[in-house]
Amino acid sequence: MAAAVVTKTAWKLQEITAHSSNVSALVLGKNSGRLLATGGDDCRVNIWSVNKPNCIMSLTGHTTPVESVKINTNEEMIVAGSQSGSIRIWDLEAAKILRTLMGHKANICSLDFHPYGGFVASGSMDTNVKLWDVRRKGCVFRYKGHTQAVRCLRFSPDGKWLASSADDHTVKLWDLAAGKIMCEFTEHTGPVNVVEFHPNEYLLASGSSDRTIRFWDLEKFQVVSCIKEEAIPVRCVLFNPDGCCLYAGSHDSLRVYGWEPERCFDVVMVNWGKVADLSICNNQLIGVSFTQSIVSSFVVDLNRVTKCGSSLHGLVRDDKPFVPPAPMGSSLRRIYDRPSTTCSRPQRVKHNSESERRSPSSEDDREEKESTAEIQNPEDYKEIFQPKNSITRTPPYKNEPFPAPPEDVPPEPTLAKETSRSSQAADSQTPLPSQETPDSSS
Repeated sequence: MAAAVVTKTAWKLQEITAHSSNVSALVLGKNSGRLLATGGDDCRVNIWSVNKPNCIMSLTGHTTPVESVKINTNEEMIVAGSQSGSIRIWDLEAAKILRTLMGHKANICSLDFHPYGGFVASGSMDTNVKLWDVRRKGCVFRYKGHTQAVRCLRFSPDGKWLASSADDHTVKLWDLAAGKIMCEFTEHTGPVNVVEFHPNEYLLASGSSDRTIRFWDLEKFQVVSCIKEEAIPVRCVLFNPDGCCLYAGSHDSLRVYGWEPERCFDVVMVNWGKVADLSICNNQLIGVSFTQSIVSSFVVDLNRVTKCGSSLHGLVRDDKPFVPPAPMGSSLRRIYDRPSTTCSRPQRVKHNSESERRSPSSEDDREEKESTAEIQNPEDYKEIFQPKNSITRTPPYKNEPFPAPPEDVPPEPTLAKETSRSSQAADSQTPLPSQETPDSSS
């Protein structure tokens, strides 16, 4: 009987030349895990389908390099901010520019779409955070408080809060309806590169250049725990969809963390270099990175990654079955309320500057006319976006898991390998690097 083929835990999926010049921004669609947007020094935003070689759509209009991009929840819109401070929003289904938003005085460093309402948040090197009404084309509110560039913005799952992190070493939490700051976290000792809300409970994670990940309780407004074993600055983090653990993308590895107490469940070696974004689909984690004009995508099979000690079930210790503790954090805090309709409108206040209260000008209209969405791959475009003006809509596009390639080296005997790994895990909480290391040439 032929032996089963052993496949890799992590592997390189694809490498593309994404722009004619350096790539300056990169983001994955979080809904499908298959949509990829890249921004370049060539002032374009290019849309790709993960693991397909050709650009689906190229968005023009920016006149300076694109510094930040974000795809909305249902993957129908994309927002991009430039070095000059301008923001443009495109409707991907209609393949056209939707809005041009002006008001920031420096590079756009961070963007996020509100999960329910028609709002976009932007953070800039000018230290301001702004909330924009996409439909009315206006700045609803300006949040002042950071003293350096705002690197990451995230709306809470219920759409009531906005978290911001900055080079000034702080994380701030803003109440959108009240239009004021709720809390400021100051424990980081370096620029805070990323923040991420837990999908269910009042918990926030932040990753910093101080090489730590901190978890914050959003009821008591205090630190829950701090992961200090990162070897290099934390670039991106993502909670598992069920909230059981946090994935952290570091140089050439994916780390899996718990926070109550803080511990590392697993380390998977991945040759992705400076990973820029993570997404999860079909229990596979997709990671993307860029170097100069090249964008690379990688896959990690989460079925083979240790989360919450689940792989230790069934082991025997001292002649008794060893049952690990239940995943912590599952019911310790309040759960987000999900509104059945769009959220209440954030409070509108008096604008502080002439540029924020001006009505849309002919200059903005001219800029929108000069912005285009060039469909470069009609077949992929129709398959993914299924434009509403099509005569017939095909069945919803369904993603299948990416097939794992076979392992390059003959593995150790499975029984010995699992026994060894399990005994190490039972005796220690040190992270266990996964045996499968992706081949950078694959």
